[in-house]
Amino acid sequence: MMMTIKETAKPKTPDDWPTLLKDNARTGGQGQHPARSPEGAVWRLRTGSSVRSAPILDDGVLYVTSVNGVLHAIDVVTGTSKWKFQAAGQVHSTPSLSGDRILFGCDDGKVYAVDRHAGSKLWEAPTEAEVWASPVVRSGVVFFGSADARVYAVDAASGRTRWVQELAGRIYSTIYAAEHQLYVGCGDGKVYSLDASSGKILWSTLTGNGIDSSPAVAGDLVLIGSEDFWFYALNTSTGEVRWKYETGLGIASSPAVSGDMAVIGSKDGFLYALETQTGRLRWKTGVGEVVTAPPVFGDGVVCIQAGGTFSLDSATGNVVWRAALAGAIQSVPVLAGDTIYLTSLSSEVYALR
Repeated sequence: MMMTIKETAKPKTPDDWPTLLKDNARTGGQGQHPARSPEGAVWRLRTGSSVRSAPILDDGVLYVTSVNGVLHAIDVVTGTSKWKFQAAGQVHSTPSLSGDRILFGCDDGKVYAVDRHAGSKLWEAPTEAEVWASPVVRSGVVFFGSADARVYAVDAASGRTRWVQELAGRIYSTIYAAEHQLYVGCGDGKVYSLDASSGKILWSTLTGNGIDSSPAVAGDLVLIGSEDFWFYALNTSTGEVRWKYETGLGIASSPAVSGDMAVIGSKDGFLYALETQTGRLRWKTGVGEVVTAPPVFGDGVVCIQAGGTFSLDSATGNVVWRAALAGAIQSVPVLAGDTIYLTSLSSEVYALR
């Protein structure tokens, strides 16, 4: 398994959740967190606008972007706002943390870096179309794709562009950054591998439709879904299809990986648990809604937001509990200690315990 380099000087606590699906390896928690059903909301905060991204958590502060372009810093003890930053366009991008910088993409075509303590802008990196993907940081470099069909690498400290690589379709997929290679899905239906230092295309593999799913890596396999209904396992070095599994509709959800199992959601309303090396189905469970959010792993459970929040037994796929909250939910829960943090399309942020 390729190592993930931590970008912050201070040690991370187990409850920190600094990027999409917790870390650059897309582990989604890996079993440190609660399996029991939450009893109720500790607090609820209204952002004033729909939230279509996932929250991140660091050092007792939850960072949430809302569609009206506001980045919120929320004290997790009190549920009150510490500060707000207003971007120049709508925001669908999940933020990432790099040192003292909060990074997120915006529909105005820019990626913003905001000081996590003061809420002030440090730099902005321009593209020519909306940025819905989450920026990913590795070794001091921020990688992200844009709907302008380009992948960008910019310096995390300054925002200065290091390289730009043009692909053949819009990019809403969040990049997986390994030590030397990047993996990303594209609207042209291809999965690409790029050289991390230069942006050079190393290989591309064609699927049957556009790709919004974000890849994960398990051993020597890139795991990713496509709108062609199939979930793919590709060789990390060559892009060769090792195996693929067909679901009932397109796949916009991103996989979460734990041990030898990957879990993926499909627009057919099911979650699928597949063995990473063979593609053999362990279980599939219907959650009654179109599933576009990524699942995350808790302690012996898989959690998914699809209409409500579901917790499934990771070994069997049986539903352990469901939290039905007001307003549609399609984000990613953050599992921290005995608390679950959720956002909703109806503009609310919840802390459940």
